[in-house]
Amino acid sequence: MKYPVILTLAASLLAASPTRSAPHEGNAFIHDYDANHDGGVSRVEFDAGRTVRFKATDTNGDGWVSEEEYVAEYSARLEEQLKSFDRGEEKKVEERQRQIRQTHVRFGVLDKDKDGKMQKAEYDASGARAFAEQDDDKDGNVSLTDVTATSARRTAELAKRDQ
Repeated sequence: MKYPVILTLAASLLAASPTRSAPHEGNAFIHDYDANHDGGVSRVEFDAGRTVRFKATDTNGDGWVSEEEYVAEYSARLEEQLKSFDRGEEKKVEERQRQIRQTHVRFGVLDKDKDGKMQKAEYDASGARAFAEQDDDKDGNVSLTDVTATSARRTAELAKRDQ
């Protein structure tokens, strides 16, 4: 499959799918980036989806993402996610505040040169780390097997820390 076709598929997938916060974990990762619906995510699919998301976040089209644009994009996805939040209105407000605070922190981490502008390269570096984290067998594709192995590894790491 050629890159333009994958980019088109990724754009339609992102537009049609319910949005999720931080789709870098497990099934959400596959759901959000599996443009050809084969149950896995190739690096090409992932990069195409990230390009679409970056362009959508850069609402004024100036080639970089401001903190305001980054937070606004995430806020929209968060509000969709919170529609199904079932722990009460007070907890929903707390969760929204916590997530938005974390979004500001995340922007600061991703903006490596601290110029207040998240360049595509900074955004791509974050995506590369996320893909590498999910690609447990390092074959350039994230499958359900990779997701399961990554989840088990994270669970073991958390258990080890708690000891």
